[in-house]
Amino acid sequence: MTARALAAALAALALAGCALGPNYRRPEGVAPAAYRATPEDPGSIADLPWFEVFRDAVLRGLVEEALANNRDLLSAAARVEQARGLAAVQRGELFPQAGYELDAARENDATLGATTPGTGTESLYLGALNAAWELDVWGRIRRASEAARAEMLATEAFRRGVLLSLVTGVAQAYFELRELDLEHEITRRTVESFRETRDLFERQFRGGVTSKLDYLRGEAALAQASASLPDLERRIVAKENELSVLLGRPAGEIERGAVLTAQELPPEIPAGIPSQLLERRPDVIEAEEVLHAETARIGETFAEFFPRIGLTAAVGRTSGELESALSGPSFWTLVGSAVGPIFTFGRTWYGWRASESAAQAALQDYEQSVLIALQDVSNALTAREKLALVRIEQERAVEALAESLYIARIRYVGGLATYLEVLDAQQQLFPAELDLARTRRDELTAVVALYRALGGGWQDAAPAPTIPLPLAP
Repeated sequence: MTARALAAALAALALAGCALGPNYRRPEGVAPAAYRATPEDPGSIADLPWFEVFRDAVLRGLVEEALANNRDLLSAAARVEQARGLAAVQRGELFPQAGYELDAARENDATLGATTPGTGTESLYLGALNAAWELDVWGRIRRASEAARAEMLATEAFRRGVLLSLVTGVAQAYFELRELDLEHEITRRTVESFRETRDLFERQFRGGVTSKLDYLRGEAALAQASASLPDLERRIVAKENELSVLLGRPAGEIERGAVLTAQELPPEIPAGIPSQLLERRPDVIEAEEVLHAETARIGETFAEFFPRIGLTAAVGRTSGELESALSGPSFWTLVGSAVGPIFTFGRTWYGWRASESAAQAALQDYEQSVLIALQDVSNALTAREKLALVRIEQERAVEALAESLYIARIRYVGGLATYLEVLDAQQQLFPAELDLARTRRDELTAVVALYRALGGGWQDAAPAPTIPLPLAP
């Protein structure tokens, strides 16, 4: 058989060979048909891009700034490029590798310090081109390339997870900041009201109309409300600093848009169906790609039991004179080789078994990620539904307490009650207004949590990365 025929036969064998090990298939039955206590609905809020979910113009600007400058997101994007390069390196092993060799040598053959008779100082110059190609008969390289591609896609899913967490993190922190602003406004108004009450009691006490007890109660109510203001200002600064880090800027003030009570969200917020989570939620996709990679590693390690078959070729010229190196005697070689293990003290065996165990662990991690995703969606759906009911009742309570304060003041002006009734109504209204503000915040952040749990915002994400073609040197 000629060298050309041998090379053709080996190449055909490499192309026809099937890759050893299991082919990856997504596990079945990991997600139910519908979310808990939620009717099946193919539509989902996660189908909306983030800029249609969060409608505050200032909030949109903050999110855009974070997407451009956040350090975690920039780092994740760089990791994707790193994984893309490594996948290209791995796939490059499928193709022949070519190189060159240039040697220049000068030698003198001497024995025990004396020149060997008939020999002297000699020069040798060599120029050659060489090539090597491992024929992937058993699919070892293909499985390794498959695993590297899956790892690249897992890294991309992680980047998308960082993007989703960033968008929803900015929105949640912004709503929390606006809630603190509302608390500060409520507290400031309450302090002014308590100050008026304290001043009235003080005038009545000095005029001998009431006892000092009324004055002391008014003073205590004013002090308690006033003490809340510095703490709220501290929390506002801390929340602004948290947002600044998300935006990738030094700690500083944050722009404000609509007040908390004027924030708008989509009127309809369907969750969709659980199977969409497997296609949309980044952490679930990342876990699945890790499972895919570990499944491919089984075939890669199993192929180590079989010989590596390859071709090595070289062509070049040699000469004793530099000026005639290009015209000196020529040579060429073509070598086929098969190198395989005989006894490796368990290294090959346990490497294969370890890859199987890694795939089993990755399967459990994937199924756990699906369960956690379903839990997150169910919790967010329940929170949004129940918090809406809580807000309705708290609005009724605030309305009733505000009216009771109004009536208490009328009764006091008419001489039908003491001002202690007014103070008591003020003391009940203040915490009720704060509770209502916090519930409104929680209702907004529940929608943010649902959007995050469903893996929303993909319409604005970059396309999946591809492995570069092996054309560069």
